[in-house]
Amino acid sequence: MRITTDYLVIGSGLAGLSFALKVAETGTVTIISKTKLDETNTSYAQGGIAAVLNTSKSDSFDKHIEDTLIAGAGICDRKAVEKVIEYAPHAITDLISWGTQFDKEDENKSAFDLHREGGHSMHRILHHQDNTGFEVQRALCEKVRGHKNITIYENFFAVDLITQHHSGMLVKRHLTEIKCFGAYALDLNTHKVVTILAKATMLATGGAGQLFSTTTNPVVATGDGFAMVYRAKGIVDNMEFVQFHPTALYNPSESPNFLITEAMRGFGAILRDKEGVAFMTKYDERGNLAPRDIVARAIDNEMKKSGEDHVYLDCTHLDSEALKEHFPHIYKKCLSIGIDITKEMIPVTPAAHYFCGGVKVDLEGRTSIKYLYAAGETTCTGLHGGNRLASNSLLEAIAYADFASKAAMKEIKENDWQKDIPDWNDEGTSHTEEMVLITQSLKEVKQIMSNYVGIVRSQVRLKRAFNRLWTIYSETEELYQQSKLSRKLCELRNLVQVGYLVIKAARARKESVGAHYMADEKK
Repeated sequence: MRITTDYLVIGSGLAGLSFALKVAETGTVTIISKTKLDETNTSYAQGGIAAVLNTSKSDSFDKHIEDTLIAGAGICDRKAVEKVIEYAPHAITDLISWGTQFDKEDENKSAFDLHREGGHSMHRILHHQDNTGFEVQRALCEKVRGHKNITIYENFFAVDLITQHHSGMLVKRHLTEIKCFGAYALDLNTHKVVTILAKATMLATGGAGQLFSTTTNPVVATGDGFAMVYRAKGIVDNMEFVQFHPTALYNPSESPNFLITEAMRGFGAILRDKEGVAFMTKYDERGNLAPRDIVARAIDNEMKKSGEDHVYLDCTHLDSEALKEHFPHIYKKCLSIGIDITKEMIPVTPAAHYFCGGVKVDLEGRTSIKYLYAAGETTCTGLHGGNRLASNSLLEAIAYADFASKAAMKEIKENDWQKDIPDWNDEGTSHTEEMVLITQSLKEVKQIMSNYVGIVRSQVRLKRAFNRLWTIYSETEELYQQSKLSRKLCELRNLVQVGYLVIKAARARKESVGAHYMADEKK
């Protein structure tokens, strides 16, 4: 089967869907999602979207820019930071026009109810209760489903990007003339690989939280975009900067971990140890509102000292009705496991949450591969530097989707469908009957990354992780060459690839910065 389209969008979160809506006015758009359209990282975003909407008041673009640069540990791209933050009002206008509902103040329904989160100097977080991402995803799904130029394929898993390599040309990394002509995708319903040819391709595949044992990310977050671009000889950058969210609900029987939004600490919640003692001021003068990397390391250190698997987030001193009104989903979730957050502290633990690095893009969302664009968590834009500021992720996703749409609509005229691309050839392969090989390898990868490449690292741990992962890589590649494609096998292959990229980048950066912390750093 072959599909021909003007624009191919891989991924159905905020970045992918907003790009699709922008470019659909100029051509046909095909969106592929490896599960359902609404099963994305966007859907799991609780906190909100950071934006300065009224610079005549106490807040300003400059303040938001400065907060972002500080959180990014001095290695942000200032041009990217300025461009995204100054774009924020346009992003909010688009989201509202597409049907997103943001909470308003009780007394004045014309004004937004703005939250404050860690690292922010001001209240500037627009939100919808405590499930902003779900609301954004709902609105965009409705919009794209009703667009006449957009075709949606659910349960389509992108396997590899199509480049000149598939026409027999030798392609090397750092070449400037690598071109993308679409992608091969596995139809999970028929188990057939489909060739999708496109003049422009948008990569919006999200992050790779499933690389770790404990994560807030859904099961779809397996680093597919990172791995596909790397295999296609594209450039990835800053992969060592994996942000761990400080406060995921400690509930060992559940995966992924339920996120306890940072906005709760902005609302006044306090982190405490098992004895009920508040500890954050020992680590940072900003206390509970310090940036995520600092809070995550502080909690990790407290857990190591006490031997406990978690610390506590205390909301019991806050107004109970206001707490339930602002965080209804967290209240309901905790109540479902026997915790009344108005009377009892919430057990929390850090969990892998967000990749600050990824596929390198320029200020227009172009990757190093021509006619391939990227937006959202799968990218390295320079906005986040070494550590993402809370609620800048949704902003970045929609901003770069817009920047990329403008570039793609202009540059698509230069390209045409590459007709000599061969269909997928899996002759000589067979369906693997040894699923235990895949499931056991995946468990080992998660354990290796969590134990050796987590919140605190060292050169010894990274070397051990690399050696262990190399064995799994060799075994997985051998299995891949012999087997018919399956989602589980492709995801394992991608996660192993991403694990390698994280370890490689972490070993190269020997100093502690942002979310990358080396216990054996030489002072």
